[in-house]
Amino acid sequence: MVIKYKAFENLYQDSVSLMQLSSQLNKIDGIQEASVVMGTEANLSRMADAGFGSDIIAKPNDLVIAVKGHEDACNEAIEHAQDALTAKPDEGDNGQQFSQPLTSFSLGLEQHPEANLALISVPGEYAAAEAMKALNLGLNVMMFSDNVSLDSERKIKELALKKDLMVMGPDCGTAIINGVPLGFANVVRRGAIGVVAASGTGLQEATCRIHQLGEGVSQAMGTGGHDLHQEIGGISMFQGLYALADDPDTHVIVLISKPPSTEIAEHILAVASQINKPVVVNFLGATNTDAQLNNVHFADTLVHSAEVAVAILRNENIPSLNCQSNAQKELGNITQSLNTTQRYIRGVFAGGTFCYEAQIIAGQYGLQVYSNTPMQGNKLLDDVWTSEQHTIIDLGDDAFTQGRPHPMIDPTLRNQRILQDAQDPETAVVLFDVVLGYGASEHPLSDLLTVINQVRNDQSLTPVFIAHVCGTDSDPQSRDLIRQSLVNAGVLIADSNADAAHLAALLVSQLG
Repeated sequence: MVIKYKAFENLYQDSVSLMQLSSQLNKIDGIQEASVVMGTEANLSRMADAGFGSDIIAKPNDLVIAVKGHEDACNEAIEHAQDALTAKPDEGDNGQQFSQPLTSFSLGLEQHPEANLALISVPGEYAAAEAMKALNLGLNVMMFSDNVSLDSERKIKELALKKDLMVMGPDCGTAIINGVPLGFANVVRRGAIGVVAASGTGLQEATCRIHQLGEGVSQAMGTGGHDLHQEIGGISMFQGLYALADDPDTHVIVLISKPPSTEIAEHILAVASQINKPVVVNFLGATNTDAQLNNVHFADTLVHSAEVAVAILRNENIPSLNCQSNAQKELGNITQSLNTTQRYIRGVFAGGTFCYEAQIIAGQYGLQVYSNTPMQGNKLLDDVWTSEQHTIIDLGDDAFTQGRPHPMIDPTLRNQRILQDAQDPETAVVLFDVVLGYGASEHPLSDLLTVINQVRNDQSLTPVFIAHVCGTDSDPQSRDLIRQSLVNAGVLIADSNADAAHLAALLVSQLG
């Protein structure tokens, strides 16, 4: 095995593009591991920790490609990366190409003075300064970048407030603005339901369900996962709420987040109750959902948020939560196929909010779960690479993505973990998500079906595979085709992440 790297001087690429290129290089035969990052000190340190060596020389503005594997494969990977990075842009772009390379927001505004939104996807240590520049130029901001301190986030959002602008993020992975999907987002029809969410996959689940039910989305805004922390106070959540309240095309509003502090939650609910539009609120796992507030309706799961919003829009009765009854119908004779040694759920998630929601539901069945991102009452894994007892992990967390593409872009790590857990004789259920849409893998089942077939063919003890596919049939990857391929492989497909988690938890709770 050899290690090779190449640094491209002063060549910036956004993080999604870098993760996609990393994914392509990792698929080359003979490549053991590939990493494509900007040459920041933090990234170079992570690459050294990942075994690429400590002798890589690069500046923060340089793009670095490092590969491990057979020498010929490494040479091929470097050449492929160079071709991809130096290729000229497609000129058939409906005239949207900029007349010269952009090196600043100011230059971009000179060429497109009508622009009012900046999307920032630079390493976290530089993102705050870029956000300040954009705000001072009168641009709203979507910060895909993460690893921004709470102090910097607060200063950015306070400046935005003064300028009557909005900041989505940091760590805002999903938004749909004026019908345009940004980050990891799905193709959904335009409509009258607006969404503000502190979680990317939570926003995806809600908007996809709205689409599947025949309605559409006016605007979908991400706030970033830290917005409702006490230090930030929900600044972006409030701005999104006010913006949708003033939007004539939005008739129903949906708010989604993990439970904020009591003070912030009460403030959000008080403001929502004063808005002259119905507001559906889902603070995931919150218990104080019986408050009687004008115009405020509580939902219990991500998908239930969408179902309640659609019912209100259509002036229909608000649907009750039926995940448990759905799970009971699906259960059938599944448990009869399991051995007495098989007793545990192994949840493998690309979506962090799906992981969180699955932990909540497991707890409703009295199951204590290990995780790399445990919610209150669950336990932190001693080794995130090895499951123990009931384990539900978020493969999109930093521990798994440092130097690697996100599992929604490259499902290789997910497939490896599913195989590892499925081979454990104590695993009763392998629970997983498949997330579709822009930014996600064009071939999300790549190698996964092979893994499932390998387990079925090689093992006498086969776990039950349960999955949820988040997406729409308008996405680049067809949801119906993906679901049918999984069904053909013997996977039980649930209509939502909550349904899948209920089915898994109900099954293991009845094993005794």
